[in-house]
Amino acid sequence: MRLTNLADGVTRQLESVGDSLSETFFEPVIRLGVTGMARAGKTVFITSLVSNLLNRARMTQLAAQAEGRILAAYLQPQPDDTLPRFEYESHLGALTGPAPHWPASTRSISELRLSFRIRPSGLLGGVTGPRTVHLDIVDYPGEWLLDLGLMEKSYAEWSQEVLSRAESRPLSRDFMACARAAPDGDWEEPQAQTLARLYTEYLQGARQAGYSDVTPGRFLLPGDLEGSPVLTFAPLPPQASPARRGLYREMERRYEAYKARVVKPFFRDHFARIDRQVVLVDALSAIHSGPAAVADLNQGLEAVLSAFRPGQNAWLSRLLLGKRVEKILFAATKADHLHHAQHGRLTAIMEALVTSAASRANFAGARTQALSIAALRCTTEEILRHDGRALEAVRGLLPDGRQVALYPGELPEDPARITRGHLAGDSWLDGDYSIMNFAPARLSLKPGEGPPHIRLDRAAQFLIGDKL
Repeated sequence: MRLTNLADGVTRQLESVGDSLSETFFEPVIRLGVTGMARAGKTVFITSLVSNLLNRARMTQLAAQAEGRILAAYLQPQPDDTLPRFEYESHLGALTGPAPHWPASTRSISELRLSFRIRPSGLLGGVTGPRTVHLDIVDYPGEWLLDLGLMEKSYAEWSQEVLSRAESRPLSRDFMACARAAPDGDWEEPQAQTLARLYTEYLQGARQAGYSDVTPGRFLLPGDLEGSPVLTFAPLPPQASPARRGLYREMERRYEAYKARVVKPFFRDHFARIDRQVVLVDALSAIHSGPAAVADLNQGLEAVLSAFRPGQNAWLSRLLLGKRVEKILFAATKADHLHHAQHGRLTAIMEALVTSAASRANFAGARTQALSIAALRCTTEEILRHDGRALEAVRGLLPDGRQVALYPGELPEDPARITRGHLAGDSWLDGDYSIMNFAPARLSLKPGEGPPHIRLDRAAQFLIGDKL
């Protein structure tokens, strides 16, 4: 096993050397990872970003566009023949067609390559001529990213963490009862399957309730692994001396197999090759759900950040050490659910949620930024009058076809009142926010225009502007 891992590492290092030399001296490649928890808007983000990079009239904050240096942008086949292509055209059709609707969410990994012809700035522009820069966008579920944290945890450590959180949640009742009754000695496969099924149902309920501690992530998105032993395990209470052939030992064995055969290949083949990353966060839903959801979001973001290898990607360090994540953008999505006057407060909350982890990344040489964005703007703003007060509201289309103007409440000026668990007794997003499930509006785009957005151009400038 050790010889296999060593040979595999050498092979990967040689591939990295070849890729680095090619990108350094010929056509640069930016590998942008896009992830986030369920309902954060990954598919919409990628679709709108690509459309607005192809049709750049709304990308005024992207410096290369403002300076007129992007001569052309076009889609190409993705370089990895083993990955499915991100279904850009069908997703764009869902958002901009005659009956617009939200596209299907991310369920697996996919990739898309967007290439630019760039006129260099300064003196180089008249000497070298246009150059080609490739942007490879890699889309993957955030639940898979959380699994990277399992690599450094034993089965006992993971079980203790999961069970300690689950026992305070009513939705875990059936699973917890089954886990406590698990046999110490002899067992049969149907018992393992029942445990795994109840645990999966608990994870599904936890995700629906807004919790992000949903590991292993493949339990929610099993794909072709569904029903296999590597996805048929669950956490169990600690045992002082577990039987050698008992159920606890078998659960432990399958957990280790999951790390070796599912988590490690994902890290090695895909995640470790990313050098720019955007993490999309539905912070507003967590804030509306209350202190427990905010605390869980904070823990989830910490776990996500612990999976990254931040640092500078100088060409020599890439040859010797492999790629590192140079830039990480934390984007609070659905900013169009709030009047623009509150966007600064939402950004401040996002910054506070990732302060410690962002500091570690910055110390390692990476750059981080927090933004409040809407990849596809679905609302307009207006002022409502209520009891003599002027309320800054947004108007949009509900899924049932009704046009409504809603005032969601106000976020606090001090983000610590949310991020440090001081929500008890307070309400920042009132009852109206629970029905703010806006549908995409019908669009009438002019030639050269991408879909309307909020700060998508600033996000692009931070993530890739220095390479264009």
